[in-house]
Amino acid sequence: MELRVLQYFLAVAREQSIIRAAESLHLSQPTLSTQIKAMEEELGKQLLIRGTKGSRKVTLTEEGMILRKRAEEILNLVRKTEREITLSDQVIVGDVYIGTGETDAVRFIAKAARELYRTYPGIHYHIASGNAQFVSEQLDKGLIDFGIVFGPVDHAKYNSVEMPFKDTWGVLMRKDSPLAAKAAVSPEDLWDRPLIVSQQGDNHGALSDWMQKEMSELEIIATYNLLFNASLMVEEGLGYAIGFDKIINTSGSSSLCFRPLTPKREAGMSMIWKKYQIFSKASEKFMEEIKKMLK
Repeated sequence: MELRVLQYFLAVAREQSIIRAAESLHLSQPTLSTQIKAMEEELGKQLLIRGTKGSRKVTLTEEGMILRKRAEEILNLVRKTEREITLSDQVIVGDVYIGTGETDAVRFIAKAARELYRTYPGIHYHIASGNAQFVSEQLDKGLIDFGIVFGPVDHAKYNSVEMPFKDTWGVLMRKDSPLAAKAAVSPEDLWDRPLIVSQQGDNHGALSDWMQKEMSELEIIATYNLLFNASLMVEEGLGYAIGFDKIINTSGSSSLCFRPLTPKREAGMSMIWKKYQIFSKASEKFMEEIKKMLK
């Protein structure tokens, strides 16, 4: 399968039309159709559902949607590799890709980037947000250089450095909530409340241990991937969101407040990268700066 044909396929998926895709690629429509048909024959799967004569719109089959996702990842990785290889040996420029969940530790990343900028203004940083599964998948595919994760690290797959701070667990709620009058929230306070929790679930059993109940016994009304989205649900009165402090601004005119858990619960974190990974010069400099700051 050629990279050029993958680009053709993505153009068709984007335009939802072979005719419009051919125009954007400066190809004839028969040429593009032949290339896509040859790809389907090579894979032994139908990728597109062609419209009837009255409709020129095409839609992706289930296999086509899988190929679209993988093709985007492949082409992104190719572009990243090309940039790294073609950089001059004399000037350190390039891109550093970091995956992380929502955490105040991003400030630490920003400080390292700020220090490097003074000497290497040609280094650029790309932050991708997601849960631990997302970070691990992006690392394993080579789409990011470093990941920030909470909890234990799989040392069979990754090298790591422990970050020098922890995030505090608590509850995000409306200021007019009955629990807002409390300085901290106990497990019993939440047993009969509608809860909004992370899609990562039980965080290695830490949440259910603190709750003194199994997750199935709680009234979990919604889950979230990013706490900002959960904060909107809380604002609308849907429930109480369990998450980390300092992610959502609850000062000033905000209708929300944050209350820590009691007994207190904190989450340690690490920066991880794949074992035996070969870094670009930009990523090497970033790692050197992180280690310098950690000292």
